Amino acid sequence: MTFDEEVLTLIDEHGEEHTFSVLDVLEIEGEEYIILIPVANGEQSDEVVILKLAEDDQGNEVLIHIEDEEWEKVTDAWQDKVGHEN
Repeated sequence: MTFDEEVLTLIDEHGEEHTFSVLDVLEIEGEEYIILIPVANGEQSDEVVILKLAEDDQGNEVLIHIEDEEWEKVTDAWQDKVGHEN
């Protein structure tokens, strides 16, 4: 999955739309993760959302929630990447 757009709108399980700025996409140990910043009323949030890119049973690409240990792995890798870019 490629993210050429800077803004991404996702629909949650309740049918509500949520808008995010795409901060980065990382590949770690063969898995892809997208780092997003929620945007509401044109303002970016202080929080960050990290989702894993995966395939469902039909082969469609989906974004899924990750747990704490995986979250830490991704944030550490992203901080290393950002530190090396400066």
